[in-house]
Amino acid sequence: MSKSFKANVNDTFHFDLSDDDISNLDTLRVSESERHVLHNNKSYDVLIEDSDFIKKSYKIKVNNTTYNINIINDLDVLIKDMGFAIGSTKHVNKIKAPMPGLILDINVKIGQDVKEDDTLLILEAMKMENIITSPRDGVIKSITAGKGDAVEKNQLLIEFE
Repeated sequence: MSKSFKANVNDTFHFDLSDDDISNLDTLRVSESERHVLHNNKSYDVLIEDSDFIKKSYKIKVNNTTYNINIINDLDVLIKDMGFAIGSTKHVNKIKAPMPGLILDINVKIGQDVKEDDTLLILEAMKMENIITSPRDGVIKSITAGKGDAVEKNQLLIEFE
């Protein structure tokens, strides 16, 4: 069974490709980052200028024209359809109590810049102290709970701008 891929070029052109399409390309490796491609009796010099294997993004030059290419496979499509995104910034805007408990300490103030994994507050639940950390970089918009407050599960605690 052939795998399928989608290639987005400069966020303008979209191509559906299969393993067979890629295997049938007439290419010659010139160097680690250069290829010579023959397609429909035309010759193309291809240079890979930059690549990010994790994000599946590439910057290539074809006959002196530069293109930005993003590759999307079946798994990427499935993850996107499920409402998630790969390699994107986390867009969590609200921190809610993960369980009922008591706010022991709040380590941030409204308007404060925070970085991912900074401690926001400490929630005591079932005789354990749970450190609630920031899921992303951002600015604190509001704090709806105070030190010593009893909170319920899913109660809004902190909001980001």
